[in-house]
Amino acid sequence: MTASRAVREVRDFNEVNRGISAENAVFEALRCLDCVRPTCVTGCPVGIDIPAFVQQVAAGDFAGAVATIKRDNMLPAICGRVCPQESQCEGACILGKNEKPVSIGALERFVADWEREHGMTLPGTAAPSGRRVAVVGSGPAGLTAAAELARFGHAVTVFESLHEAGGVLTYGIPNFRLPKEIVRAEIDQVKRLGVEIRLNHLVGRSVSPDELLSYDAVFLGTGAGLPYFMGIEGENLNGVYSANEFLTRVNLMHADCFPAFDTPVKRGCNVVVVGGGNVAMDAARVARRLGGEVTLVYRRREEDLPARAVEIENARAEGVHIVCCANPVRVVGEKNVQAVECVRMSMCELDESGRPKPSSIEESNFLIEADVFIEAIGQGPNPLLVSMLPQLDRAQRGNVVVDADGQTTLARVYAGGDVATGAATVIWAMGSAKKAAAAIDRILRKE
Repeated sequence: MTASRAVREVRDFNEVNRGISAENAVFEALRCLDCVRPTCVTGCPVGIDIPAFVQQVAAGDFAGAVATIKRDNMLPAICGRVCPQESQCEGACILGKNEKPVSIGALERFVADWEREHGMTLPGTAAPSGRRVAVVGSGPAGLTAAAELARFGHAVTVFESLHEAGGVLTYGIPNFRLPKEIVRAEIDQVKRLGVEIRLNHLVGRSVSPDELLSYDAVFLGTGAGLPYFMGIEGENLNGVYSANEFLTRVNLMHADCFPAFDTPVKRGCNVVVVGGGNVAMDAARVARRLGGEVTLVYRRREEDLPARAVEIENARAEGVHIVCCANPVRVVGEKNVQAVECVRMSMCELDESGRPKPSSIEESNFLIEADVFIEAIGQGPNPLLVSMLPQLDRAQRGNVVVDADGQTTLARVYAGGDVATGAATVIWAMGSAKKAAAAIDRILRKE
């Protein structure tokens, strides 16, 4: 990426990755070995028939390719943009053992974008079953469960607490990575299956637990919207944000256009972001677009960064300075943030994840000048709804306990996505929701 392109990209929120052409899509699809045992399928959490759709792309049958995908995934344009294919379907590609794997994600995105330009079609649905299912949350898990259940013939109502559907797809992922018109187009497809989405409906407040449980079955897909904080001195100063709040203000509430929109956000001249995942990279890149000089601080080594390699590369190309083996210990200031005090970290024995366990180095403290400090160190399930359903068992970190099918400890109540697994990827949330929807369908038909 050239320097001039990087400067242009950090001045707006337009999509950075422009996708591939039809010619390149066909050429890439022709690289597929059409394996007898396609490990790419087992690497896909929603079980897309990847060899079939890739062969259709190779033959120029783009409509057939997207129809194949949508048998298992109603959000292909979203997944083609934000799924970590390199560690899933592409990571399992046999071709990747000796050379570059087939770019499955780019092909999925291409055919989904092609369909949107040439007319979107829907997969078939079963005859109405007469059963009603409530879905709480309209993020990737909720949308997937709703689409699957509607295709099974059930009447589905989605309750969304915010004023726009999409969950983390709308409030968490910036426009330059996932344009909101893409999210809206794929949500419209779900609605066309017969799904009703009720916005501004907060279950536990505007919708009572009794009303929720009056449905024949319930799927909880409320995600992980409760941010974690470091618990260090100075976190109460003006200019300290969780990544959730910072990204929600900009992505959903248009704080980048203040005062044209009512929601403000502090535009820092010097911004420090702590964390190393995709959310941290998103926050850092958004802060750059708001005009800040951004330093991202991560406590482990660069090779341990959990964010996707492409997101790290883009962040660096856009001017984000990444400081590894360091960790904030104090936010400095009287009323407003003035600096972030950090300490150098050494790498010790490996932890349970296989990464080195960081340990602070004595008398290695240093200051980074800052007027905004953003914490992107993870998030947990929102406790509001689950606290109003005391029959639900919860794990130590607050996530709802479920079995292999997504069944909770409350009869006919299922859960999937981050509320059950803790913060994970969009596609893993969709995979768990798809499995739970199939289980709900089985019990409703059995009854």
